[in-house]
Amino acid sequence: MIKRRRINVRMPAIGGQGAVTASHIMSTAADYEGYYAVSNPFYGAEKRMAPSESYVRIGLEPIYDRGEVVYPDVIMVFHPTVITQMKSYTLPFYSGIKDYGLIIINSHEDLLTDEDKEFLSKKKVLVLTFDATKFALEHAGTELATNMAMVGAFFGATQIVSKKAIEEGIKARFLGKFVASGGTATLDSAIERKFKKKLELIEKNIQTANSAYDFAQNWAKEMGLEPFLPKPQPVEG
Repeated sequence: MIKRRRINVRMPAIGGQGAVTASHIMSTAADYEGYYAVSNPFYGAEKRMAPSESYVRIGLEPIYDRGEVVYPDVIMVFHPTVITQMKSYTLPFYSGIKDYGLIIINSHEDLLTDEDKEFLSKKKVLVLTFDATKFALEHAGTELATNMAMVGAFFGATQIVSKKAIEEGIKARFLGKFVASGGTATLDSAIERKFKKKLELIEKNIQTANSAYDFAQNWAKEMGLEPFLPKPQPVEG
């Protein structure tokens, strides 16, 4: 078992997928569970279909670093074109992945070459490829909830927070006043227009995340994955 005190997550995506929103929900959920957590985005050209990256750090001690995650424990690929068209600021997309790391790819098919697989196998990196967009369409009725499926898959596979924590992270994101940027605010508005009420939006997002959580948790058990972090110790009053 790998003894980690912190996990660093790199999230290559394309503009309009809600990776920034996902990173905020992930850090909020981790904070709810008692961990220290920070998230930050890197946009480049802030427009739809342009490459983007978000980063999340979750640990047992206070976290002071910001900026790019160069050596991730987990990489979450939000769109196949990150791999197939190299729409990524980091190439190859798995550059810097640590030994015994985890890669989660949103795709309905295997996108890795034999060379990729050989390299990752030597580093004991596990790869979970699943169709997050399909989960979003089935449970929320829109591909805009793909990021919720990715959040659920991350926590289901790493086994560090409960579904309750994810639910609280989603509620905080859509009922709170957090706005990362003008682009993120526009995306939030587009998502909300898909639903009659904000509570319906939240419920659909929670359903999507929970479904992906269950799927990834079962996969992790089949692969013999241990939780990526120990549970945080409660703070004494």
